[in-house]
Order: sequence, then structure tokens, then C-alpha cells
Amino acid sequence: MEDNNRNLILATVLSFVVILIWYTVFAPDPPVEPTDQAPVAAQTTADGAQAPAAPAGTTTADLDEIAAPAGTTIGRIQISSPSLEGSISLAGGRIDDLLLTDYPETLDDASPDVRLLSPSSATADPSIDTTGSKPYYAVYGWTPGAGTDPALVPGPSTIWQIESGETLAPGQPVTLVWDNGAGQVFRRTFELDDNYLFTVSQSVQNNGDSAFSAAPYGIIARHGRPDTQNFFVLHEGAVGMHDGELLELKYKKIVDLDPVAREGRADVVEVNENGWIGFTDKYWMTTLAPAPGQAFTSVVKYADGADIYQTEARYPMQTVQPGGEVTTSGYLFAGAKVWEVIKGYEDTPGIDRFVDSIDWGWFYFLTKPIFQLLHWLHGFIGNMGWSIIALTFILKLLVFPLARKSYISMAKMKELQPQMEAIKERTGDDRMKYQKEVMELYKTQKVNPAAGCLPVLLQIPIFFSLYKVIFVTIELRHAPWVGWIRDLSAPDPSSLMNLFGLLPFAPPAQGTMLHSLSLPALAIALGISMWLQQRLNPTPSDPAQKMIFAWMPWIFMFMLGGFASGLVLYWITNNTITIIQQYTIMSMHGHRPDLFGNILASIPGRKPRSATRDKGK
Repeated sequence: MEDNNRNLILATVLSFVVILIWYTVFAPDPPVEPTDQAPVAAQTTADGAQAPAAPAGTTTADLDEIAAPAGTTIGRIQISSPSLEGSISLAGGRIDDLLLTDYPETLDDASPDVRLLSPSSATADPSIDTTGSKPYYAVYGWTPGAGTDPALVPGPSTIWQIESGETLAPGQPVTLVWDNGAGQVFRRTFELDDNYLFTVSQSVQNNGDSAFSAAPYGIIARHGRPDTQNFFVLHEGAVGMHDGELLELKYKKIVDLDPVAREGRADVVEVNENGWIGFTDKYWMTTLAPAPGQAFTSVVKYADGADIYQTEARYPMQTVQPGGEVTTSGYLFAGAKVWEVIKGYEDTPGIDRFVDSIDWGWFYFLTKPIFQLLHWLHGFIGNMGWSIIALTFILKLLVFPLARKSYISMAKMKELQPQMEAIKERTGDDRMKYQKEVMELYKTQKVNPAAGCLPVLLQIPIFFSLYKVIFVTIELRHAPWVGWIRDLSAPDPSSLMNLFGLLPFAPPAQGTMLHSLSLPALAIALGISMWLQQRLNPTPSDPAQKMIFAWMPWIFMFMLGGFASGLVLYWITNNTITIIQQYTIMSMHGHRPDLFGNILASIPGRKPRSATRDKGK
């Protein structure tokens, strides 16, 4: 069984490589401390508002003051839908207050809802609790054309009036109006569906005596770097699609963008037909999406002095003749990255490749179908934990032909053991001659000694793909399985230190030295399953190999204890199926593994027994 042990060692080494890559590459970086910097020097616009210096053809969303008439209060329009609660500030007509009502921050019953958007100091309202949040909002406006006074177009500081509507809700649009006093009337209409898509229409009606030129835009601004998870495998930062090409810029990359003339540090792309641009977090996203077929300029930029990250969608210049009117419409997605919802927006209104806003990773060709299968199973079963178990059975079924060949090959290798021993005695210490004759024997008997490695090699991309699915998709967030497993995207919270909750004290907190020794129940089950899988083969006679085999399951048990419980559940299920498959197939071919005998042989001081119990003996 030398080759069987060799394959098992290879499997162990490959598994160790997986863990090593995790701890050296995929593990989170140290958190970056946020910086509080003073705003950049501002320019005073004609209406008296203060806005940071901006290049021609665009604007900057940061505001220190809002120019409101004396004695007036800046009003707000409430947002109410099955998925969102919040408000729109009449200062700039900005969407800057948004809660995701389907997603509490924690599993605590008293947990507040996740806050996605927060107002800046310019539009802060005492009734809005923004504790722990940084300013993050969407704002719209118009850039003046050549020869047009900037005071004649609405910008981030403009105080709008409500023309129609009271509360923005599905089927209840709201329209804002602003008259520049020179013959042009601007309107902005907001519509909202049942999920997370705003439709924003901007229009200008020219009642003047001459043509009027201006270009509409949309901006998403984030003040300061948000609190990111800093995982290598997770993209957080700017995300967009430019005529079929995906853009991903992490925050640390945005800060290092090359300066662009009249823009500052920026990435500017001309989009001819279809695209979108915005910011993504692990589970949440805010994105500007012009109407399909609409050309626009996509911009990602960073204001050094103000520490503001910004994405923009700039529309072409519009010229409105006297008595005429032009309207530009686009979309704002602000919500959770629910696959089914985002996929629906790909179909209607037709946002190009919108599901790619979910970070599918390098193995996207595996990650996408694995997630879709898991999503389908969850819709059928109704529990994500059991769906992961069902998914594991299906994945094992797909690779079963290779596994079957592997175990049949192992059985045939057992049959060749006497002949291999004879070759070893005949060749003595001549390793080259021994290897040559053994290979001839394999060729004659049509045995492939490498067949046992193929299922192991296939497991690596499947493991990483499933890890990606469990880690980045919101469908796994706070998804329960059974009992104490209430969040499959988080580590198993149980602990051996308090006998899994039987003792009346809390286990050590995460990040402490004792926590690494505080084994959860799933990690222990994983270690046992790996140990039993090893026992299907006899204990190696070589002392070094025997020591490696003795320690490896328990080392993995400690190392994998901090993985997401959904991933550990998959690994336990996979090991269990492997044990059953190998035992059954080898038994069918007359070489039933002596599991009990191998367990006894692994006890220190006992001699190894035969690898299998052949039929008829």
C-alpha cells in the first residue's frame, strides 16, 4: 500500500497548502485607521454656497454650508418601502439617509438596521441617528455649458421645493422643482420600487429668450475611507461596468490614482453604450446606472485634502431651445447585493452585467454555478445549512466517476502488492531498476497510480469557490442551520472551554490567546472525520510518515476552527461521503478496508495490520 499512502500524503500536503495560502494570502490585513482631515479650500459659488474646487465639466459633492434663506429650515422627504426607510434632503435634493430594513446589524433582537447612507454635516438632522457612520450620499445636479452663469444651474447646495408628492414610496413618486429666476425651471423626479432601485429623472424647461446649455450629472460621495474587512479575496471600493469591461478599484488604489488634468486623482472612462459606476461593500452597494444605451463619462476620483472618495456619471451637454424642455433619466441602486434582485435588474430595466457587482473571484466559472445551485436548493429546502449538505452530495456525485476510478485503482494496487514486493526483493537497492519494473507492471496491468490524486486536485478549486460563495454572498449572512448555528457565514460560536454551553460562563473572546484553543463543535467533528478518513488506509510503517498522519487531523482541526461554519460543514460532509464511497467501492472489488484494525494499529506500540480484509480470507 505504499502508493496508497503516497496519495494520502499528497492529499494531506495539498490540504495543508490550502490552509497555508489562507493564512498567508487570504487572511485579513490589519485594519486601517480612518483619518480626519480638514476640507480642501473651497470656492464660493454665485449663490453663496461653499463647495471645494472642482474642474470644469463636473462638481464636487462635499459641502461645509448650505445657503438657506434666513429663518428657514431645510426640509426632508421621507422614504418608505418594504426594503428601505430614510429621507431625501431638499438641500441639493440628495439621498443621504437610508436604512436597510431587512438587515439588522447583528443577530441581537435589539439590533438596529444597517445604515447604508448618512448625511454630511451640511444636511445633518437631529432626528437621524448616524452614530458610527461617515457621510455617504448620492447627489445630482447640472454643470453649466459654455457661457452659462454657474448660478443658473442647480448644484449640491441648491435648496429645492416640493412640487408634488409627500413620501417617496413604491408607486408614489416625488418631484422637486427649482426656478433660477432667469427663465429656466429645473425639475427632479424620484421613483422607487419595492427593493433598492431609484429612478431619477432630471429636466430643464427653458422659458427664456435664448438657448440654454447644461449637462446633468450624478455623484456618489464617501467621506473618509469606510471600515473595510481588508480581505484579499474580497473587493471593497469602486466598482463599475464600462461597455462590458468590469472596473474594480480598492480604496487604497483610488488614493494612488494618477493625477488627471482638471480632475485631480481620477480614473476617467468614456462609456459609449452601457455601464454603471459606484461603491461596493461586502454586502451593500450604491451605484449610478444611466439608462441602457446612454453614453456617459464614468469617473472615480479622490480629493486628497478632504479625504473624499467619489464616483460620477456625467451625461452629455444638453442644449435647450427657447420654449423647449429636455429630460435625462437614470437609476440609483442603493441596497443589499441580493443575487435574485440584482439579476432582475439585469433583465429590467436592463443594467448590463449587474450581477458582476458581486465579487465572484478568480474561479467565477465555478463560483457562479455553485451559488446558483445553492440558491435553488435553498429555495427548495428552505434551510441554508441543509442546502450546503445537499450541494456537497451533488458535487461529489459530479466527480464520482473520477473517485470511482481512484478507488478501483487503489483496489488493483492492493492486488499488485505481492508482485511489487517480489520486484523489491529482486532489485535490492537499485531504485531506478525498481521504478522501471514497477512502471512496466502498472502498464501491463493497466493500473494508473496517479488516479488517486485526481479527486483531491478537483477539490481545491471547488473548496475555494464554495468558500467564496459563503464569504461574499449576502444570502449566507445570518443564515441559520440548527441549534446554536445561527450564522453560517460566521465561525461556529460554541466552545469546548465551557463544554459547548453546559457550563455557566462565556467562552474566550475572539482575538484572545485562549480563543485559539477554544475548539467549537464543528471543528472537532471535522478533525474526527479527517482522522477516520486516514484510517481507511493502514498506518505507514515509516516513523516520520506515521507521525505526520497522527498529528495532521488535529492540526487542521485547530487551524480551521475559525473558518465560516458553512464551509466547515461542507468539509465534514465531504469527508463523510468520501469515507462511505471509498469503503463501499473497495469492498465491492474484494478489498474491504480494515477500518477497525487500522484504528487499533494507530495506537502507539501496536504493529500495523494488513491494509484490507480480502474476500475469502
